[in-house]
Formats: sequence, C-alpha cells, structure tokens
Amino acid sequence: MQPILDRFFRYIKIDTQSDPHNEEAFPSTEKQWDLANLLVKELKDMGMQDVSIDKHAYIMATLPSNVAHKVPTIGFIAHMDTSPDFSGTNVNPQIHENYDGKDVVLNEKENIVMSADYFNDLKMYKGQTLITTDGTTLLGADDKAGITEIMAGMEYLIAHPEIKHGTIRVGFTPDEEVGKGAHKFDVDKFGAEWAYTMDGSQVGELEYENFNAAGGKVIITGKIVHPGYAKNKMVNSMTIASEFIHALPEKEVPEHTEGYEGFFHLHTMKGEVEETELYYIIRDHDMKIFEERKELFKKVADDINKKYGDAVIKVEVKDQYFNMREKVLPVMHIVDIAEEAMKELNIKPLIKAIRGGTDGSQLSYKGLPCPNIFAGGHNFHGRFEYVTLEAIQKATDVVVKIAELTAKKYK
Repeated sequence: MQPILDRFFRYIKIDTQSDPHNEEAFPSTEKQWDLANLLVKELKDMGMQDVSIDKHAYIMATLPSNVAHKVPTIGFIAHMDTSPDFSGTNVNPQIHENYDGKDVVLNEKENIVMSADYFNDLKMYKGQTLITTDGTTLLGADDKAGITEIMAGMEYLIAHPEIKHGTIRVGFTPDEEVGKGAHKFDVDKFGAEWAYTMDGSQVGELEYENFNAAGGKVIITGKIVHPGYAKNKMVNSMTIASEFIHALPEKEVPEHTEGYEGFFHLHTMKGEVEETELYYIIRDHDMKIFEERKELFKKVADDINKKYGDAVIKVEVKDQYFNMREKVLPVMHIVDIAEEAMKELNIKPLIKAIRGGTDGSQLSYKGLPCPNIFAGGHNFHGRFEYVTLEAIQKATDVVVKIAELTAKKYK
C-alpha cells in the first residue's frame, strides 16, 4: 500500500482550498491549478488516453476497453478543491500505525487531542494505519482520497490487463466545495452512460440521495451616529441580524438534526453598526419542505422590514443543487452494481442519504446519473479530519471491481 500512501500525500500537500466569495473566477482559486496540472501529467505517464484539461481546470481521461463485446462506458469522478471552512495550507499529515483505538494527540505543543469517545467512529479503525492532521489544518481526504482511489484503480487496471473491463472515463473537478463543481462539466464530452463520485465518508457508504440545497445571503443596513446621541436615531444592523437569526427555528440547525432532517446553517457572519452580512446554507431532502424553508427565510426578512418600516434587510436565495434520487431511481442497476462490488470484496454496503451534496447531484440532473461511493475519510472540513490507509485501499478495490463487474454483466 506504500504507493497509494505516497500518492495521497503528494495530493494533500498541495493547497487547493476554494473560495466561496470569488464568484466570477472559475476555478475560484488559482492554486487549484497546481494539483490539476500534476494530475494531467500523472494520467499521461501511467498510460491513460485522451487526457484533457480545459480552461476551467476540468480534467478528463480514458482507459480504453480491453474486451471485444460492447460494454457501457462508465465514469469515476472526484473533486480537487478542499473546503474553505478550514485552512488547507501546509498540510502536515501524521501517521499512526496500528492505531490503538484511543485518543489521538494531534499536536502536543498546542494540546490538540482527537477524542475517541467524542469521535467514536475512530474505534472502527482500531489496528489500521490512521492518517490525521497535525491539528492546524484540514487533511484533504475530502476529496483527495477519492482522487487517489481513482488514480490507483486506473493504474492497477493498466498493470493487470487480465481484468476485463469496458471503456472507463475519469473526471476531476474544481470548486465542488463552493457548489460549482459540476457547473461547467461537459457531460457530452465525458461520454459515459453513468458514473460514480468517490466522495463519501465511512467505508461501505453508497448513496443516491442527497439534500436539495440553496445558499442564502442576508444584508442588513443600519445607521451609525455617535452613541452618546443615538436615541431614536441609531439603527444597529448587528442587533437586527440577531433578530433574524433567532426568528428561524432554533433546533433546525446542523448540530440538532440528523438523517433526513433539514436545516438552516449560518456559516459566515460579518458586521458593524452600519452593515451586517449573514451567509446561510439551506438544506432538505424533501423538495416540498425545501421550498417551504426558502419561503420562511424570505418571510422572516419581510416581517422585520415591516417592523422597522424600512427595507433594512435584503435577502437573496439561490438554488445550488437538488436531490439526485429522482434521476437515479430509473437506473437503479447502477447502484446494484456498486453494491454487488462491495459485497464481493466483503465490504458491508451502507446505503443511506447524504447529509450534503456531491458533484453527482448536479451531474445527475445534467444527464449523467452519478451515485456516490465512500472515499473513507471522516470529520471533513476541519482539524479532526482523518482517513485510514486501509480505507483508501478498499475504495480503490471497489473502483476496480465495479469496472470488472460491469464488463461481466454486459457480456
């Protein structure tokens, strides 16, 4: 597994953090090109065909079929960027061999410890090679573990022509973490009948449902005057922002919801007396409830504007992606193949809804049905992110097995 570890480390040490506020640029950060250009070189070096990269850093490549009979072209996709929620600069991965299932000291100097009781999924990986951060950055397993698995899977298939497969397309995208990962993905050029994103978490995850998603921007305008003479004159935008926040359902937030429960998530807030900005994500699996959430978001602003007799609040809500379930249900055999692949590898499939989204949700609506498969990482978007080497290997094996099973089923 050393080559896989080396590959993963090469990728995570390249800072590819995307920027949600740079809406015009694509990709949103220039540094995503650093990984993109490396991947193009590696794809060519390993023998992949039709390797291309466009002006927006979308990468595509082909592993040609090695069978005579017609097999549907399938794809594997992962994203190159890391989350803007936490630093991806100077990632310094830590290896904990034969993990003992106990608390993990990430940074002794800063007293940063990952608790095995608090993050109890850790205990599933006792005895494995645990890869963590040093507590000062995220790790980047989301989704550089996915990239590693796809690259390693293609390399294995090239080295083992006795494993029969149809044509396989691979794709790597920018800006998934800021909701733009599939916006400029050319489905026709990709040319696959279906694909899989390698972007899930726990070993065994297989997902074809995800949130409907929107982003909400709230601008509150106040009036600044000298506080000593402010009576009946000052309008404090931060105070009104607090009213807005508390007018939304208190328990319908990420930290109090699970399963199919949706939420309003305030992820960024900045303000002064004269102006405050709030940035929300709005999520729900059920389309009807999703639409109701967006309407409630706007109604809260309308009610506050009526209270103050002025347009102190402006709200902008933009849809980001939708639940892929509707597009995958008519072609459920693509989920069945992935499930069978896991079972043949003695991996227990965990079929559940994603409490988030992947490029696959947008791609499914663009005509490329695209379920999501585990990449193996946990605690994404923060300092406690981790993955095991064994999980990356298992996901790589799934990529190879899906390719093999697809060729067999269409023989």
